Amino acid sequence: MPNHSRRDFLNTSWLGLGGLALQNMLAADAPLALKPAHIPARAKRCIFLFMEGGVSQMELFENKPALVKLAGRQMPKAEGTIGEIATFSAAPNRVIPPVAPLRQHGQSGRWITTLMPNLAKQVDDLAFIHGIKVDNNNHGPAVYHTLTGNQFPGSASIGAWVTYGLGTENQDLPGFVVLGDPRGATIGGNGVWGNGFLPAAYQGTIFRNGNTPIVDLHRPESLTAKQQRDELDLLKWMNEKHMGERTHTSELDARIAAYELAFRMQSKAPELVDVTSETEATRKMYGLDDPMSEAFGRQCLLARRMVERGVRYVLALHGAGGDRWDDHGDVAGRIPKHCREVDKPVAGLLQDLKSRGLLDETLVVWASEMGRTPFDNNLVTDKPGRDHNQYGLCVWMAGGGVKAGATFGETDELSVRAAGEPIPVRDVHATLLRLLGLDQERLTYLHAGRYKKLTDIGGRVIREIIA
Repeated sequence: MPNHSRRDFLNTSWLGLGGLALQNMLAADAPLALKPAHIPARAKRCIFLFMEGGVSQMELFENKPALVKLAGRQMPKAEGTIGEIATFSAAPNRVIPPVAPLRQHGQSGRWITTLMPNLAKQVDDLAFIHGIKVDNNNHGPAVYHTLTGNQFPGSASIGAWVTYGLGTENQDLPGFVVLGDPRGATIGGNGVWGNGFLPAAYQGTIFRNGNTPIVDLHRPESLTAKQQRDELDLLKWMNEKHMGERTHTSELDARIAAYELAFRMQSKAPELVDVTSETEATRKMYGLDDPMSEAFGRQCLLARRMVERGVRYVLALHGAGGDRWDDHGDVAGRIPKHCREVDKPVAGLLQDLKSRGLLDETLVVWASEMGRTPFDNNLVTDKPGRDHNQYGLCVWMAGGGVKAGATFGETDELSVRAAGEPIPVRDVHATLLRLLGLDQERLTYLHAGRYKKLTDIGGRVIREIIA
């Protein structure tokens, strides 16, 4: 077979150099264009509900009679653990019983805390994964690990991977939206919804809570639509000229796309964020009539309105500052407050999606960055709390393609760790991707000489919770 140089190949190719350049230009022009799924899947969109701080799994979702039996006593050393959990479980401690009883609900007989009566009514739509392990017992790295697949900053977030793999159905709204907690920023900052090494167009767009979630959304009265369009056209021409003379222009390409998207959003976004158009019954269903649940209720209602309009991925954050689920003290006072803030909003979201026929095509995920310990090492306080537990994360999923009422995994009698082999968080990521029609082995990006993946070395798809 004769040898051909690269120049020969380009000369004889029917595409030629110009065709290759055109392909690159088209790809750069529409980074969020709709893309086909790798695998047939029912879920087309995802709402990821992230409870920051480390949710107490034995408080909400795991019934452990041994916690009541051993209350106030020293817990046996946690076998099969290393690091802080092993050290703290062997140190002087006392077992803390749940702050409220758990009851079984639905045909699935799932245990749910009595502090979440509304979610309990939706329990047969949920599939639970117990005994998930993250690689770090500290908040920052654990948040990164849960939301980006890597405990160190700089990796692409789940939402960035999903929009990179599937694009978005609505080119007038961002493909990946973040709904922040109005009480403060998340641990890790915008890195937890960042694009990492992916092109900058795939990073999340933050929406603030309240009546003005998008800053400077409205055009100044002194500027007409035509004047603004002329300015953007000139700016785009200058940016593209600048970009054409350089390589590695991902951020500039994203900036051009962001300007164009912002222009289109001026006509679409005001209606999107105006929840006053919803019925009083709907607003009440999300808890907007209760000051305790109003903020997160608005986030969940906006999430429904977004997926309804074709937004691919919505990350809704709950917990900030002193209001995180980081209950080292006064767990009896703090857990009821957390539950009241999220119970109606989350249950309302599931009920609303279902009534509108959207749940079948929308994957809903509830997660935190870790679980909590069954014990407290502070033996003198009269308001004990629970410490971090990287072995005890509990996640549930509902909606598109999920086997309703299913359970996978189990923790030991004190909810310290998995009763069998720990479930690495990458298995959860692989399952999420599969439910959205993405193959973790095909969803790759070449960076620094290596094909990167959300699941890194690969995860096991948990088929036990897939319908």
